[in-house]
Amino acid sequence: MNLVSGVLYVVATPLGNLGDMTPRAIETLKAVDVIAAEDTRHSGRLLQHFGIKNRLVSLHEHNEQQKAEGLIAQLASGQSIALISDAGTPLISDPGYRLVEAVRVAGIQVVPVPGASAIITALSVSGLPTDRFSFEGFLPAKRQGRTKRLSELSRDSQTLVFYESCHRIRECIEDMAVAFGNDRYAVIARELTKAHEQIHGAALSELADWLDADPNHLKGEFVVLVHGAVAEEGAVDALDDEALKTLELLMSELPIKQAAKLTARRYDLPSRMVYQAGLDLREKKA
Repeated sequence: MNLVSGVLYVVATPLGNLGDMTPRAIETLKAVDVIAAEDTRHSGRLLQHFGIKNRLVSLHEHNEQQKAEGLIAQLASGQSIALISDAGTPLISDPGYRLVEAVRVAGIQVVPVPGASAIITALSVSGLPTDRFSFEGFLPAKRQGRTKRLSELSRDSQTLVFYESCHRIRECIEDMAVAFGNDRYAVIARELTKAHEQIHGAALSELADWLDADPNHLKGEFVVLVHGAVAEEGAVDALDDEALKTLELLMSELPIKQAAKLTARRYDLPSRMVYQAGLDLREKKA
């Protein structure tokens, strides 16, 4: 592979399944002069698997500002450098932003080598609207800051996407249920592309129960996706009279989730919208 000299390549690596490493990523990492990695021990195992023996240097949140100047000097001298993170696409809730910014300010070319991304992977299988979404990264670690941010997002109509650690996933779901309401639909995507991958969607109150049902559900790395807010009467207004009457009739005999599912199937409507309409109807009658 013939690389352009003096270029910073931002290279995506697999989330977990090594089969997701792209041929272009492998070729790029073999051809560059230096590979800047978030954790050299972690990335060393990945590079060894693919027979990549290029020089590896560390670039993490604590040394990024310090290392940027030296890496820019290497680029200016004509060396090519690849930037990788522990997993997925660099810079997405990972180090690298300061380096890329400084490289671009210096007038040096930055080239993306795309691949896996936990955000897009989770969105593609969530069943939630994907035309508009907001990536919020990691919420504040302390509950006060977390609840404040969730309260600010409670009326956002976009699909909301978060990263969360195993240490805080249970508290995170609890706080979301308070901020967004127990019935707000959400999806937990756990250990994406790995052997124990799980993707589970339910109302936030049910997700808390799901996490408690098995200790393994609390392990690993998490993407949490939450349905955006729906205006109080928006979902009801979106249903025509016949569909609304059917939904009301079914709700008088069945749980709301089942009634919404049957109505959506009968009238070829989005199930999430019908479910929200059912919630709105129930609130009006309360």
